[in-house]
Amino acid sequence: MKHRLFLFDLDDTLLDFRASEKLSFERTLRGLGYGAGLDGLFQQYQAINMALWRAFEAGTVAKEFLKVERFRQTFAANGLELDPAAASHRYLESLSETVVLVDGAQRVCAALAAVGEVGIITNGVAAIQQRRIASSGLGDYISFTATSEACGYAKPDGRFFTYATNMARAFTRDATIIIGDRLDADILGANQFGIDSCWFNPGRLANNSEARPTFAVERLDAILPALA
Repeated sequence: MKHRLFLFDLDDTLLDFRASEKLSFERTLRGLGYGAGLDGLFQQYQAINMALWRAFEAGTVAKEFLKVERFRQTFAANGLELDPAAASHRYLESLSETVVLVDGAQRVCAALAAVGEVGIITNGVAAIQQRRIASSGLGDYISFTATSEACGYAKPDGRFFTYATNMARAFTRDATIIIGDRLDADILGANQFGIDSCWFNPGRLANNSEARPTFAVERLDAILPALA
């Protein structure tokens, strides 16, 4: 195996963010005294949240704004007189406690940590991501966590990857690989930074983008034989 530095995206690669997100959203709304039609409300929230994250990655909105605005827009669209700031606080607190591992995450992290260094690269909220990693049981295998919040730039900006690789014990481009589920952030970022990438694609989605992964796998367990 030529790779020695393994940079993993966190959400929907190692941690099942969708499962955690839904559970945290439901807990948040119920905690604010609202419990009707949560499935439909959550779908609207997801669409609003995704649009705001895309804007954040493009550098047009700040993360602190995003955290509250996604709830404000969701509540406004449904005529709900709920406090978006309180919702944001409750949601982030719940999110750090509702951790669901993607199948194979612990095995692949342990195996790769035994041959090199495992780092996390995430556009998520720094304090929350650190707490989620601690709750996941993966902390023993992870050498460092690079967040866009601490860096000031988000994936796929090359400045984020410079920041992340500077945190590693050793970095060379030909011995580094990014593993992530998002073509536009993880794989394209790797392409532009000049390092290998592995697209985690459990949904077997078509790649109609300009991003070109070095490898593609549908299960985390398939990463080891692919890199070998």
